[in-house]
Parts: sequence; structure tokens; C-alpha cells
Amino acid sequence: MGLFSKDSLQIIVFQSYGTHNHFYTRGRALEDEKINLESRNFFRLLINSWKRFESDEIKNTALTITLPNNFKIHTATDKDGYFLVDETIEGLDKLANSEGWLYFEVSYTNENIKRKINNDNRFSGELLIPSKNAEFGVASDIDDTILHTGVVSKLKWKLLINTFFKSPFKRKALEGSSDFYSLLHLGKSGKNANPLFYVSHSPWNLYRYLEFFLTKNDFPKGAILLRTMKNIFIKGKGEKPQKQKEIINLLKTYQKLPFILIGDAGEHDADIYMEIAKNHPNRIKAIFLRSVKSEKRITRIKKLIENYTDVPFYMVDSSKEAIEIAKKYNFIA
Repeated sequence: MGLFSKDSLQIIVFQSYGTHNHFYTRGRALEDEKINLESRNFFRLLINSWKRFESDEIKNTALTITLPNNFKIHTATDKDGYFLVDETIEGLDKLANSEGWLYFEVSYTNENIKRKINNDNRFSGELLIPSKNAEFGVASDIDDTILHTGVVSKLKWKLLINTFFKSPFKRKALEGSSDFYSLLHLGKSGKNANPLFYVSHSPWNLYRYLEFFLTKNDFPKGAILLRTMKNIFIKGKGEKPQKQKEIINLLKTYQKLPFILIGDAGEHDADIYMEIAKNHPNRIKAIFLRSVKSEKRITRIKKLIENYTDVPFYMVDSSKEAIEIAKKYNFIA
């Protein structure tokens, strides 16, 4: 490629969720910066991190979504290259596989764009439609719950090092966490397909990074729910945290499905989850919090849950302990 040649175009479709008649998906149209997620070279990691946040979006561009039955949906990207589709379409569950995943394609509508388009202008998307036989859903934090990030470290220096100077190929999941989530996915019968939803405060710029990490570490496939950079730095007065809003949206979308909430004792998960349980009675089966290496934070959580009786609340030191509790209360086989 010449010195002044432009990068080819791509579309990143974020794993999302819907229902038998609710098609909801989002993603982003970007130039392909050729980010190698498996690279372990320090300088390459630094360059990759810069590319994730200095992405060249394709703004105000028409896109076409094609479902397996050839039904087409037309949308367009915004000024930041993002697109969001929220449509009522009947019979979507009939297009999904046994695990509840509906596969579709997104393409640039104008094939005469004078730029090279990757993948012959066919980019795959996935939408999770939980089975009517699902026992419960699982909404889980990512940061310091399944992936050590250093969110609770002083000045967040560990968070910065882990995010910008470590390859997702090199980073490891917290011990036993993928086993715990796989068992929850299978449920007490051992044959269920209970849906999983991974929620993080991270921006959408890190979507590919987190998707790669979850896949490499054998976590069950689930919807990945992040947020825009704007939402990270701007929060309206009295506005709920993004994680809380995402979980509330899940409860509204699946009104007959109870949920297990999983987080960590590091920051605000306990407060968020307890408020959700209070405001949505009989919807939360249990709350699991992973302990952290901070006596001050652990003491605060213990006082918080000392006389808490709304829903079962478990603070665990390991995935092994969480699995034992989940078996005891028949959440898993």
C-alpha cells in the first residue's frame, strides 16, 4: 500500500440482544487500522492502543442489514460512525439457532464507494434471542469480575497498564470464572442455554479487545454491552450509571426472565445491584460479588449487606466458592 493510500473499510457489529419481534443491534463503520490482537510486542501494543482511540470513522453513510430470510433493514451511521437499529419484526426467533443466536449481515449500501471494502462488503452480526425455556439470565460485570483490570488500584495505574500495554492474548481470566459462567449457561438441567450479558464501563473502542479475550478464555458467548466515549466523561445530574441502565433495559426487554447479577466488591456494583433488586422485586434470583484486595472496600460491603434480605447476596473469594453456592441452591447441575 502506498504512503498516501487510504485504509480499506470495515464494519464492526457488536453482539447484541433482542426478542421474537424486537431486532436491536448496533455497531460502527470504520477504516481498518489492521490491529493485531495477538501481538505481544510492546511498541505494537502501544500503536494498537492509539489506533483504538484514534479510529477513523465512516460518518453519515448508508448501511443495509440482511437477515437470513433476505429481509432487509436500512440504516445509516452518525457523525461518529456508529449505527443503531431498533425495529419491530415478527418471527425473529424462527431465524435463530438452538443457542438463540440470529446471524445476519451488514454492508455498505453504496457499493460504488471509491474505497476498498473488506470481506466483499459482507460483515457478520449476531443477535441473542433467549429461548423461552431459559431458566434465568446472567448479567455480569467484566472489569475485575472476570478480567483483572486494576479498577480499584490507586490512581488507576494498573488499569492503564493492563488496558494499554497488555495484549488480550496474554491477559488471563480470573481463575475458574469461565467454568462458573459455562455452568450458569447450562443451568440446573445441564442442557439449558441461559443467556449471558457482559456489561462493562469500557468504551466501544475496546469491543474487539474484550470480544477476543472472552472467546480466547472459553467464556460462553453473550451480548457485550459497553458505552460511548461521550458517556464516560459526561453524566447528567441524577443520571443512573450506564451499567445500571443496561441491566434495567434487560429486565424491561425480558419481563418474565429472572436474572443473576455478578460483579465485584471494588467499586459500586453492590449499590447498583441492590437498588435494581429493590426496584424490581422478584426479578433477581441472586447477587454474586467477587471480593477484592482492599480491606476498606470489603468492610464497607459487609456492613452494607449485614441485614440485607431482599435477595440472596453472596460475596465470594473464588469461582470455586461461587460454583459450590450455585450448586447448593440449584442454579447449576
